[in-house]
Amino acid sequence: MKKNLTKLFVAAALATFALAAFGCKGKKSESVGWKKGTPSSTIIREAAEAGKVGNWGLGNEYEILALLAKYNLPTNYLSQAFDMDGFDDNTIALASAMTYNELGLVQNSYDGGYKYGDSVGTIDMNDEGVAMMEDNIFTTKRFAKENPNTVKAFLAASLKGWAAACANPKEAAEICYKYGSSVSAGHQLHMANEVKKLCETNTKGEKVTDYGAFDMTAMQQTLDIAKKYVKLSDAEAGKKFASLTLADIMDASYIKEAQAGAFGKPEKKAVKIQLKWLPDAQFMGYYVALDKGYYADVGLDVTIVPGGGDIAETTAVYTGQVDFGVTWVTNLAVADAGGMDLLEIAQIFQKSGLVLVYKYKD
Repeated sequence: MKKNLTKLFVAAALATFALAAFGCKGKKSESVGWKKGTPSSTIIREAAEAGKVGNWGLGNEYEILALLAKYNLPTNYLSQAFDMDGFDDNTIALASAMTYNELGLVQNSYDGGYKYGDSVGTIDMNDEGVAMMEDNIFTTKRFAKENPNTVKAFLAASLKGWAAACANPKEAAEICYKYGSSVSAGHQLHMANEVKKLCETNTKGEKVTDYGAFDMTAMQQTLDIAKKYVKLSDAEAGKKFASLTLADIMDASYIKEAQAGAFGKPEKKAVKIQLKWLPDAQFMGYYVALDKGYYADVGLDVTIVPGGGDIAETTAVYTGQVDFGVTWVTNLAVADAGGMDLLEIAQIFQKSGLVLVYKYKD
């Protein structure tokens, strides 16, 4: 008992010290944040010991858990809302942010922005070695087997759309806005520029020229981290999840033949793809392909279905409500462990878009 009390006293003292490091008096307080040049390891440790690391959960937390474990810190975090108010009022000192979404809102002054500009710093999951792969294209194994030309044609047109979108992010942002953007025009442009980086740079910071290609090292790291931190309530699903390999969840042959133009007339002309979220430049490649007629050029009539509703993209594809979907690798692996038999056919984002954002101390 005495030993436990001592541990509690030490933890409380550390938390007090860490709180003092970044303060809790609002964004104008001189005590907020860390000085520029402070090592990431120091920032992570102090924020974690103070219980001030935030994340949304809902499958976004695994990189954060891996990061905390890397520094031998307790793997817990504050539940973060889908805005940056907690960061703004210092409830959260080290807040999760996607580079193309929340980070843009923190930094910029356009509609909905928090106007912090260059007074914030970030900790990048790619630099920390805990990156997990995000947006991909998937279908069911059965659909791919029965409709190989449709799958290859869809990939060919989609990848052409992604190449065009990345070549001209400004135009891509305007196209997304035209198709019913869920964000402001200013934020849409920010998103397009940042998503371009995710498509054209890998986890090591190297240039990627093949859109949708599979980086097997990054894919394996994603699956390894997922296996360590994903907890499934169903014992049978958990057992299957632990045994999954990349060969179980992905097939690179479709994208190779799509890139080579090695496909015939689509077996199914009218197809649907469900996004992971609402219409915005996170999905600009599909909107550009639709707007420029790339899908029509390969004989497809494509409908883009927004996500964010009651039915998850994995369920929508599995039940046949749509033919293709956009999801994250971990989501697909979990769905397959539950018996959905989904198949990833292209990896659009080549690195993680997740960072932890913090304030610089004056």
